[in-house]
Amino acid sequence: VQLQASGGGLVQAGGSLRLSCAASGRTFSLVMGWFRQAPGKEREFVAAITWSASSTYADSVKGRFTISRDNAKNTMYLQMISLKPEDTAVYYCAADAAPIKVFGTTTPQYWGQGTQVTVSS
Repeated sequence: VQLQASGGGLVQAGGSLRLSCAASGRTFSLVMGWFRQAPGKEREFVAAITWSASSTYADSVKGRFTISRDNAKNTMYLQMISLKPEDTAVYYCAADAAPIKVFGTTTPQYWGQGTQVTVSS
């Protein structure tokens, strides 16, 4: 499985962005999700979604970020609204066969390259 993330950019606080993660290969049995890493900080879990659209979010993004998945296009999305400067980070998409309830605490098997999100104040 190969993952290709896109959609990052520079946005003002309060703005919105949509990230995409295009997958090649079989993702039917995989949970897909997003992690992010800010400069000088550890990587953190953002959100994850199953093939059947069950999802989970980090508390820091609940109510502002929405994860979705278009199985026909083999693509995952992260719609981000009400962005804050503290959302600034490199965002990575990932996939793994781990159950969604532990996805955020594991190191997924498959990773895409990062896409930079910068939120200015």
